[in-house]
Amino acid sequence: MIEVRGTSDALDYAHWAVQTALRAGATQAEATVSINDRFSTEARDRAVTKLEQSTGRTMHVRVFVDGRKATLASSEFERTSAREAIAAAVSQASHVAADPYAALPETRTGIVPDGEVLELFSGDVATREAQEKIDEALDLEKRIRALDKRISNSNGSHVSDTVSTTALVNSAGFAGAFRSTRVQRLTSPVAPDGAAKRMGAYGTAARRLVDLEPVEDVAEKAVERTVGLFGARKPPTMRVPVLFERDVAAAVLSDVFAAANAANVSVGNSWLADRVGSRIGSELVTIVDDGTMPGRLGSSPFDGEGVPTQRTIVFEEGVLRTFLFDTYYARKLGSRSTGNASGGAVGPNNFYLQPGSRTLPELIAATKRGVLVTDTIGFATEHASGTYSRGARGYYVENGEIAYPIEEFTIAGTFAEMLAGIDAVASDLRFDAGVVSPSFRVAEMTVSGD
Repeated sequence: MIEVRGTSDALDYAHWAVQTALRAGATQAEATVSINDRFSTEARDRAVTKLEQSTGRTMHVRVFVDGRKATLASSEFERTSAREAIAAAVSQASHVAADPYAALPETRTGIVPDGEVLELFSGDVATREAQEKIDEALDLEKRIRALDKRISNSNGSHVSDTVSTTALVNSAGFAGAFRSTRVQRLTSPVAPDGAAKRMGAYGTAARRLVDLEPVEDVAEKAVERTVGLFGARKPPTMRVPVLFERDVAAAVLSDVFAAANAANVSVGNSWLADRVGSRIGSELVTIVDDGTMPGRLGSSPFDGEGVPTQRTIVFEEGVLRTFLFDTYYARKLGSRSTGNASGGAVGPNNFYLQPGSRTLPELIAATKRGVLVTDTIGFATEHASGTYSRGARGYYVENGEIAYPIEEFTIAGTFAEMLAGIDAVASDLRFDAGVVSPSFRVAEMTVSGD
């Protein structure tokens, strides 16, 4: 095994892979080298039930032969074997149908954001002792059980982190590398509620330890999600305002991202196709994709093709301004890459709904009668038509207060109606994933229960 560890080694190896592909007959080539040092531990009650530590090294190569593309993914870094694999990929490309859109990105004059300026790497994560992480997982377990005597079990309390090195080189003259970290804590209590078993989960993730929600807050929110649904009942069928708690709101935004994804637009699998410039959402709907935000999990100096990341306003006060592109679909649709290439597809950077100024409790207090959704079940989204339907759990709101927990109901509508109906957005946005959202309220939706 060839030792490839730091950014310098990764860049050198990526340069070698590109030159190897060109010597084998490729007209263009790109190589990405990824090194990931991972640690993960799980605790249940007073015992550590899982402990994993690994280092993974992967190389992804794209080769082009006059518009014909082939790809290679390998964990084999021994140069003789890698050379043979790259040559085989070049040979395979010659047998693929030519595609006029298949090629490397054009040379850019823009400045690639500096990885250090973006604060993607944190030394406190990289140097943290394993025992401290194990103790934290055990502490999470202890806390959820101490907070409420009804908590009798758990699906585990987890602490994990990853230290990554990414290097990308292509034959068009791009070469870049950066280091990054990611750390997470998560717990999932379980409690019996008569014949039912209540399970809740809450977690936090960030680039730096200091940006994680405190252990005590994670435990408290997880327990609240678990025991808060004790005695839940089925609500009546009604048309009422629906409040989406921020984690559920983020799932809605994931569906909006899918519709704004140029890969889906290009094949007609998007309800947003042909609607750029149209008003779709309310004036509260400003949705941004931004890969340049310092310290955020979705940030990076360049995307999966070496295109500099950027800030892209997708919806501006309800008006659809653009789709999100990688190089291939930008060419196909006559546009320009927005720096959203990811693993051979179009992916989010930091994709989020711009927050408001009120808290979620203030939104609840301003709701005379409605439903707060804290969890959704199942999958019933039709991206071409924009139809939305989910099973849900949450709370019935009456006179500005949570009246009682509810379950076994469905919320339904269309994404266009939902975005147009957003009449309040909370301030509780946290960047703990690539797609995030504050809580928000839709003025009226169908809630199907009894």
